[in-house]
This record gives sequence, structure tokens and C-alpha cells, in this order.
Amino acid sequence: MDAVTPNGSPTYVLASRAARPAPTIVNVRGEAIGAGACVLIAGPCAVESRDQLFRTAQLVSRCGGRFLRGGAFKPRSSPYSFQGLKEEGLKLLDAVRREFDLRIVTEVRDVETLPAVAEVADVLQVGARNMQNYPLLEAIGDMRRPVLLKRGAGATITELLMSAEYMLARGNEQIILCERGIRTFETLTRHTFDVSAIPMIRHLSHLPIAADPSHGVGIDWAVPPLAKAAVAAGADAVMVEVHPDPANALSDGQQALDFEAFERLARELRQLQTRSAE
Repeated sequence: MDAVTPNGSPTYVLASRAARPAPTIVNVRGEAIGAGACVLIAGPCAVESRDQLFRTAQLVSRCGGRFLRGGAFKPRSSPYSFQGLKEEGLKLLDAVRREFDLRIVTEVRDVETLPAVAEVADVLQVGARNMQNYPLLEAIGDMRRPVLLKRGAGATITELLMSAEYMLARGNEQIILCERGIRTFETLTRHTFDVSAIPMIRHLSHLPIAADPSHGVGIDWAVPPLAKAAVAAGADAVMVEVHPDPANALSDGQQALDFEAFERLARELRQLQTRSAE
């Protein structure tokens, strides 16, 4: 059930279909998300080196991708895990952006590092841990820049829409929601990828919805079928992790596709969309 005000209207007033019946289209340097075709966003979980990033960017570009994901600042569950290259990672993302004309999607860790990230990012990613970091959401709302808002592992769909409302209320309408799996009693997967959230959000909200099956399942071989399921369910974008050497990745290598698997998935997603359009 939706959270409602005493008069019965949704609490996410600006994010609701009632506020805007037509879908919102987020334009990112000439590339549209929410315009009908499903957009592929791909790249490593974390920026590790120039060689790793440039090899991956070249692959993504060759496969028709226009968006590269990669974390320079990496909030991690353990303080001993790789936290990203930080400022050096941003420099590498900026270099690859210029070299391949890719739109950069990278995570914002906090309000303090937001200005530095915003200088490089075409899309500011709010990670699952920060979905309810309201000062950060308000700061991004004031910037009025494209943002990818990930659903928290323990958050309901309504809570995700309410987090988007924080940015909408500050004037930022360039919001892409993202389903990336929720925590359930299942232990065989990293999370439970909630495919049902995609049509549900499309019904409730005008904001585009992306899917992140890599974090949703956490197992490389299970990512392609879930990515295709997300497209079939109506996702406006699919974001997957790809790495030149997943076995030696410094972050989330177990869920990253190698280059061969990514090329195959990119081809299959194009074929799936072509069949759907016929």
C-alpha cells in the first residue's frame, strides 16, 4: 500500500503519476533515459587503474554503450575494504569521458565530496546506503543535475519514492530511480532482485526506472538473465558491472562480467529490444 496523507493523496506528491502523467525523460548530454529504448550503463564497480578503466571504456563504447559507471569514492561495509582511488579516480574518469565521449555515472559519498564529484559526473549516483541521507539528497536537489537514486536494501518502494521527493522538492526533476535488490531471508544470492518493482514504479511514478542486477544478485552468471528480465519488465536503463579481470577485482569481482560475457549480453539486449519493437 502507498503511504498517504490524511486526505488520501500520496505522500510523494511530486514523484507521483498524478503530478505528471507523462513519463519524465532525463537528458544526459544528448542521451535520453526514459524515452522508450532501454539504455545500457556499464563499467567496473570501482576505478582501480588507468589500464583497467580505459580497457573497459573501450569495450563499452565498442558494444554501443554511451554510459560508463565506475566508483572513485566507494563506501564499503568494512573499513578495511578498498575505498576507491578518490580524487585520482575522478581524474581517470574525466580522462576516459573525454577520450570516448561516454557519460560518466559515479557515486557521491557525502556532501563534502559532492562538488568534486559533480565536476566529473554526468550522472550523480546516490548509493543504497545513502538513499535516506537527507542532507545529501537536498544538496543534490539544489544542484539540479541528473541523479541515479538507488533503492536501499531494506527500503520499500514508497520509501524510495519519498527519497526522490526530497530532490524534487528542491527543484531537481532529473531523477532516475534504480532497483538494485532488497534484503530478504534468501541466502543463496547477495540480495533478492525485485523485478516487480520495475512495473510497480512505472505505474506509480513518472520518473524513469533503472535496474542493477549485478548488485541485485551478486553472482556473475545470474546477471544476464536478470538484466533481460528487467528489460522485459519495462526498465528504462540496465546497469551492469564489467571488469577485464573479475577474479582479481578490488571490489565486487564475483558479480562482474568478464569482457566476453558482457559482449554477449550487450548483443542479446539489443536483440531483445529489436524483437519487442516489432
